[in-house]
Amino acid sequence: MNKGRENKPHIGVFGRCNVGKSTLINRLVGQEISIVSNLAGTTTDAVKKTMEIKGIGAVVLIDTAGIDDVSELGKKRVEKAYEVFSQIDLAIIAFDNNFGKEEAELIKTSENLKVPFVLVFTKSDLSPIRKDLKETIEKNYNQNIIDFTQDNNKSVIDLTKQIIKTLPPTSYQRKGILTGLIKKNSVVLLVAPIDSSAPEGRLILPQVQLIRDVLDHDAITIVVKETELEYVLKNVYPKPDLVVTDSQVFDYVNSVVDDKIPLTSFSIVLARLKGAFEDYVKGTPKLDKLKDGDRILMLESCSHQPTCEDIGRVKLPQMIRKYSKKEIEFDVVAGLSPFPKPIEEYAMVIQCGGCVATEKQLQSRLLPVIEAKVPVSNYGISIAYMNGIFKRATKMFVKKP
Repeated sequence: MNKGRENKPHIGVFGRCNVGKSTLINRLVGQEISIVSNLAGTTTDAVKKTMEIKGIGAVVLIDTAGIDDVSELGKKRVEKAYEVFSQIDLAIIAFDNNFGKEEAELIKTSENLKVPFVLVFTKSDLSPIRKDLKETIEKNYNQNIIDFTQDNNKSVIDLTKQIIKTLPPTSYQRKGILTGLIKKNSVVLLVAPIDSSAPEGRLILPQVQLIRDVLDHDAITIVVKETELEYVLKNVYPKPDLVVTDSQVFDYVNSVVDDKIPLTSFSIVLARLKGAFEDYVKGTPKLDKLKDGDRILMLESCSHQPTCEDIGRVKLPQMIRKYSKKEIEFDVVAGLSPFPKPIEEYAMVIQCGGCVATEKQLQSRLLPVIEAKVPVSNYGISIAYMNGIFKRATKMFVKKP
């Protein structure tokens, strides 16, 4: 995944072959990004392009394959196109006077996944939309239709205005990770272990995000490895107002940080930021009820090369087996890969911190799990629970009655 792109709002463009999706994107971006051709099936894998929209900022446009491609290869392209729905915050559904079951299925998918959509008639320069079709669409879907003409700048302006109107503000209005937890001049101590699973020569994204967020709050950040933690706590003044640690050293950090100092983890603050937090808190106690033969699905938002100290593939499974004293099986899925088994076959699902995923991507990924009523947890919350510090690590986020 491109980590810079993943935290921007994503907009998918869908429609039949040769309906004008690629032309629409090229006009919006003002560049020849997507290949335009009279040949059906020109767009194969999804094409991404970042552009700026005034009032929103950078967004990622995704051009998808035609959904009416019936060839053997085309069926796979169509599957890939529908997978894009799990990544996006807004769908643009392009159509012409042949509006039919394919477009209706796209709209149904948008509604099922709670993805807002914009309807764009793309062939106004060739033939106006049929009056009966326009009335039927507006009645059935309660949507205004954007008339889009390739050589008309007003079409671009009208579509951009509709995007701004329809795109959920939560997808682009940046939330502070520590908002409500710190204030100006607060001292935040970040504990960042450096082991073989750490990236070479840099910090991991959650640590970088926290440093920036502390600075944005006009607060003070101290970054330390766990091996220097006791020295800093004894010799640095003022004492920290908040400690945030990597989950892997949660137990040790809890033992040396005074109980009066709030303590949590990178994974937990990100879980709070991107939703599903209450589901994590509710689902985590399933760890006490696991049985021999149960299977747990580990969900990772990014793809990376595993190491012997990998948290999701090695350390956390070992910890769960030791904690539960049960023979547990684990499946690990990275990125947007499909689940290897029906979700109902899992005793629980544990999601990583999701540092490279947008809020919508994370929610879409977990939606079928939550709907199936399979207990869900999060890497950091699970580790805190098994270390007996679940209440301490989450109490600052619990809503008071």
